[in-house]
Amino acid sequence: MRFEHVLADIDGFGRFQIMILTISFIGRFTLPCHFLLNNFIAAVPSHHCNINLLDDGPTFWNLSHAERLRVSIPAEEDGSQSSCRMFTEPQYQLLNNSSNVTDVPSVLCWNGWVYDNTTFKSTVTSQVTWDLVCNNRGQNKATATIFFMGVMLGALTFGSLSDKFGRRIMLLVSYVSGLLFAISSAFSSSYVTFAVLRFFTGFCIVGIVIVSAVLNVEWVDIEHRKLVGVIDSLSWTFGSTVFVAIAYLATDWRWLTVSVTFPLILAIITWRWMPESARWLIANGKLEQAQMYLTKCAKMNQREDLIHTLQTEKTIVFYRKDRTYSYLDLIRTPKMRNLALRTGVVWFCVATAFYGISFNITGFGLNIYLTQFIYALIEFPAKILVYYLLDKIGRRCTEVGSLLLVAVCLGINIVVPKGNMSVLRTVVAIIGKGSSAASFATVVLYSSELYPTVIRQNGMGYNSSMARIGVAVTPLILLLDDVWKVLPQMVLCFAALLGGLVARTLPETHMRCLPETIEDVEKSLNTYHSGLMSVQVRM
Repeated sequence: MRFEHVLADIDGFGRFQIMILTISFIGRFTLPCHFLLNNFIAAVPSHHCNINLLDDGPTFWNLSHAERLRVSIPAEEDGSQSSCRMFTEPQYQLLNNSSNVTDVPSVLCWNGWVYDNTTFKSTVTSQVTWDLVCNNRGQNKATATIFFMGVMLGALTFGSLSDKFGRRIMLLVSYVSGLLFAISSAFSSSYVTFAVLRFFTGFCIVGIVIVSAVLNVEWVDIEHRKLVGVIDSLSWTFGSTVFVAIAYLATDWRWLTVSVTFPLILAIITWRWMPESARWLIANGKLEQAQMYLTKCAKMNQREDLIHTLQTEKTIVFYRKDRTYSYLDLIRTPKMRNLALRTGVVWFCVATAFYGISFNITGFGLNIYLTQFIYALIEFPAKILVYYLLDKIGRRCTEVGSLLLVAVCLGINIVVPKGNMSVLRTVVAIIGKGSSAASFATVVLYSSELYPTVIRQNGMGYNSSMARIGVAVTPLILLLDDVWKVLPQMVLCFAALLGGLVARTLPETHMRCLPETIEDVEKSLNTYHSGLMSVQVRM
């Protein structure tokens, strides 16, 4: 008797599963907030050199503020005031509309900067003594890279540890450690301390999505796996949307960090009701604990009449209990190695296209809050459409179709000129953003169904790390516009096209049982029959 049959008997999507989804939703809310946090806490407000020490008497202070800036700050080629340079002494001749300042010496800001606090009360950029602008702007850009480096390594670590020690305990570790590091980073006294704590925040917090995504899938029946996948993805979109309101209200970077981390306290409280994965327990020979959770599931789903059956029968797949699994098992056997290679490429391409479009959509002419809100809002219809497509055309066609549509949108914006066709470019960019969100929502569910239970967390950890590599290279791709204006769009278009072509080679998983062992994958990568390698064992 296969696990899916037991799950179907006790209701594979009842109150018990809804409880798991609700608890996961609470914890996952904070993830998109932290992933997008750098857009706000590291924002660069308008700034100029602090000119207070240029005071040479009453003449200087009798000028208006605009006039003091004019005689103190040199102009750039476009006529705007320099953000990084100042005159060594006031140039009063500029008040007479003189533009001959080519021989007037200017120096880098040596007395700090003055920032425009209209939009943000404070950011890490404008933090006193940090001043991550001008010559220090590289450190400001590095904060996001450092965070995602932590995410990449954390995905590998939590993927491995949750396969070894269990889903439930590693979820708690991710909650607690992520909370501590995130709150600590909000009260950093130096940039170095902040950067280190952001690294560990990313390292720890990614465990939430890695563990909960697999835990949710492992507790639902075949028919509802796609619903769970879409709900997980919508939790990200919901968090992204609400994050805009939080960022609008909390304009101080320290309080914004604390505000988006606070939901983890509620997640820790509700963790006590989160069950361990019965699949994982069976895979590791912990049959009594698996029976306990299956009994709880039957009671909560009002299937008490089957509890007696659960006490005398267990579903077991032929696992090798005398060994532990690691990332090496992803490449140890031919078909498993082939699967890991293909899913890794797809995840890399999906992340590169998604974040490339997110960082490069232009033409809205809106402020940062409204722009971010639109970015989040357009994901809702895309992911709702995914819910219907996953059953209508399957996982593989949905993934391939969404990636190819992303490539088409990027290709269109390569040939459509800017200027009088900016409206068309914006509409195409929005469709591309929605399609990339659909591809991300699909690939998470799709991958969790492709990997066997014994190394499912390892597989998801590896895939997530490949995605983070894609996120890390995206800013570098966008810098290629210095070489050729359309080169970044061409690279992103190629990435989406490559991802779609590789996804086409993956097996369909719609309405098929989850593989339990590596042997399942090796024997038949394309089909998993409900009776394959299952045995009924009596206590």
